[in-house]
Amino acid sequence: MINFVLIIICIAAGMIFKSTKSIHPDAHKGINTWIIYLGLPAVSFKYLPKVDWSPEIFFPILSAVVAAAGSWIFMMIYSRSKNYSQRSRSTLELASGYSNTSFIGFPLVTAFFGEQYLSIAIICDQTMFLMLSTMGIVAAVKGGSKSGKVSSKFILKRLFTFPPFLGCIAALVLSRFFNLDFANPLFDKLAATVIPLALFSVGLQLKFNGWQKLIPQISTALLYKLILAPMMILCIALIFGIKGNMAKITIFEAAMPTVVTSSIIAEQFRLNTKLINLIIGISIAVGFATTAVWFRIIEYFF
Repeated sequence: MINFVLIIICIAAGMIFKSTKSIHPDAHKGINTWIIYLGLPAVSFKYLPKVDWSPEIFFPILSAVVAAAGSWIFMMIYSRSKNYSQRSRSTLELASGYSNTSFIGFPLVTAFFGEQYLSIAIICDQTMFLMLSTMGIVAAVKGGSKSGKVSSKFILKRLFTFPPFLGCIAALVLSRFFNLDFANPLFDKLAATVIPLALFSVGLQLKFNGWQKLIPQISTALLYKLILAPMMILCIALIFGIKGNMAKITIFEAAMPTVVTSSIIAEQFRLNTKLINLIIGISIAVGFATTAVWFRIIEYFF
């Protein structure tokens, strides 16, 4: 319950401070810098070394790839039918292809299934974060360029200079050669800043004026994120006979609302932050209801 209250407080605080002009108009940029350069890399160091890399985790990894790839295909078709720019298409891909598997996902997994299944949720979260740091950045780079076309060299350069991605790689490599347990208290403190600051940053950028004109884009993103993406993962589990708790938690995590970090990336690469912040806010609100429905569906099939 405290997690839900924190969501409301952080987003509302950002909106209030902005509307009352109690904070600098560009304050969110400084907050985003902290999150990108310190907070998100700390998340990787906190969780990745603890993941048990067994063959069983292939399904969560596959689900993250399928959700991201499906978003790319779905939004490509939708954007072409509407003659949207590459910037709008990349914004929609970023908003619909990646789930909030940690801050929203963890408390909901605990509430619906039990705390003992958080180990599976962590795997889902880290594979999603890895996809966001790769495919998500590629989409953002393409959408942020003036022509919408960028060379592979440029994409690789931006990817390998993006701190969260470097954090993932460093956490995976260093944990294989060194025991990093001594630094866990530091990683815990830094990682704990990500969610409240990210939500506060969203609140600072969130504007509801003109949302009526964005209803088609918002509803399309929510359709994919909250319904089609988890439906694809469910179908894969049924087709290949994947059962048990790994299947349940993976499908449930795929049904989570849009990840807050996508707003940070959108701002960093000059995408449509107004649209993506509206999608984040609305998807969180609607997601509480749709995840309850998905829980019933998952229990029926598994």
